[in-house]
Amino acid sequence: MVEIASYEAVDLDGVLAICAAEGWDTYASDPERAHRVFTAPGVITVVARDGEDVVGFASVQSDGEIQAHLSTIAVAADRRREGIARRLLDLAVTEAGGQRVDLITDEAEDFYASLHHQRWSGFRIYPPFT
Repeated sequence: MVEIASYEAVDLDGVLAICAAEGWDTYASDPERAHRVFTAPGVITVVARDGEDVVGFASVQSDGEIQAHLSTIAVAADRRREGIARRLLDLAVTEAGGQRVDLITDEAEDFYASLHHQRWSGFRIYPPFT
């Protein structure tokens, strides 16, 4: 049975293994920085555990009242289509607060389109801005 729970430091290796499998080197290359990101003020990170194995995680930034942003969500490739991502998202947003969640995606449009949503145009911008 998969348990969805708040992220703890003991989950870091499992989370980073999922990040590495996704090619997310910005997390996997610096474990200490990744842990700081997952536990930063205003960030809620949750994990899916099957026994001691981390099989998914999600991280949400929020003002706690109105606006939330889904920063990252991933489920191990061999555990997809079991409802884990929806459960991760549900707990993360419930704990983070907010009336809406914004996100960008590069490959999971079908998943997000299956949720109650509005589609908006968006950008990912990088500093410097001059």
